Amino acid sequence: MRPPAYWTTRPAQVPDRSTLASFDRLLEQALAKGPDEPIDYQLEAPRWQFLCHVADHGGLVLHGSGNPTISRFEPRQPDDNTEFGNRRAVFAAGDGLWPMYYAILDRDRYPMSLLNGCARFADGGEELSEPHYYFSISAQAREQRPWRPGTVYLLPDRTFELQPPLQLGDVSVQLAQWASPAPVTPVAKLTVRPEDFPFLNEIRGHDDEQIWARAAADPDGFPWHEET
Repeated sequence: MRPPAYWTTRPAQVPDRSTLASFDRLLEQALAKGPDEPIDYQLEAPRWQFLCHVADHGGLVLHGSGNPTISRFEPRQPDDNTEFGNRRAVFAAGDGLWPMYYAILDRDRYPMSLLNGCARFADGGEELSEPHYYFSISAQAREQRPWRPGTVYLLPDRTFELQPPLQLGDVSVQLAQWASPAPVTPVAKLTVRPEDFPFLNEIRGHDDEQIWARAAADPDGFPWHEET
């Protein structure tokens, strides 16, 4: 199926076999070194490709944060209106790009609300599509270009569960959100800069009051899309 045009797809830059091998070596070195220091990333390939490879490889999920010194993630209760998200847990992504969005947003200095998602779609018996993304923040914050360097943490997925697929008519939607009810210790971390995020110029701005009104009227209508 073809999702609405406001969902964007992962950049069509496929690493060659040599680059994938270099990703595997770097990941092996990072896991052996541990999370005390960020991964020493010296590869020519963009960091998002490495993170996508890590997420697609299996066994690890990713969490983006502006805090570079987290040694242990504790379950927290988020403000979320979905059944899966409304729980006390550590949340992470089974995708390399989605957590970068959280890592580079300076929410300490610029108050904002976030609308975002990473999903794969399937119509009927079709296989799941490639990842699709939606990124938006409060319009008044977006005008300030609230970007900053951040950190993407690599977490073992042993205690995590994947959000069950959503069924919207004949369309199955698999979100890349994972949750762990138990504390999680990261196994590695990577510093990312705003310019590392390939969708930086595609982060949308939304009007908070209009979005909340639309969400109240249609709770299942994510992302309550509008242009500002």
